Amino acid sequence: MQEWFGVDPRTSDMQKLGGGCHCGNIRVELELTRSAGAYNPRACDCNFCRKHRAAYVSDPQGSLLILVRDERDCGRYAQGSGQAELLLCRNCGVLVGPLYRDAGRLYAAVNANVVEGVAFGAQQPVSPRTLSADDKVRRWKELWFSNVTFSVNP
Repeated sequence: MQEWFGVDPRTSDMQKLGGGCHCGNIRVELELTRSAGAYNPRACDCNFCRKHRAAYVSDPQGSLLILVRDERDCGRYAQGSGQAELLLCRNCGVLVGPLYRDAGRLYAAVNANVVEGVAFGAQQPVSPRTLSADDKVRRWKELWFSNVTFSVNP
């Protein structure tokens, strides 16, 4: 039996999910500490996220693997305060999620709409525009995946 993220699936209570953009250039593999229904994706009220109908899921005790087949088709867009970047596929246009780098560490969340074959809990509206730059960073570090691997041409 194959191990996933170094966890033996025969003994792990972690929930493993996958998904990605429409064309498959950007894939994500999430490992969550609770069942998917226990997560309420955060629907950001900024114009960019609303236009993409994005709602983000993350687990600070979980793991996230981001696999990029062709980095030339991987777009990044700085929105709002510009502290985080949004990861998009330039080929199919799907917004995969936000990334934040600090002191050599990568934090990230995933657009719940790219996760396949799972039903998350009800979305909850959030308004990061009302937070200061420091409060945004504190919130991201508290809520987002902190065990993130970004791999190009896997």
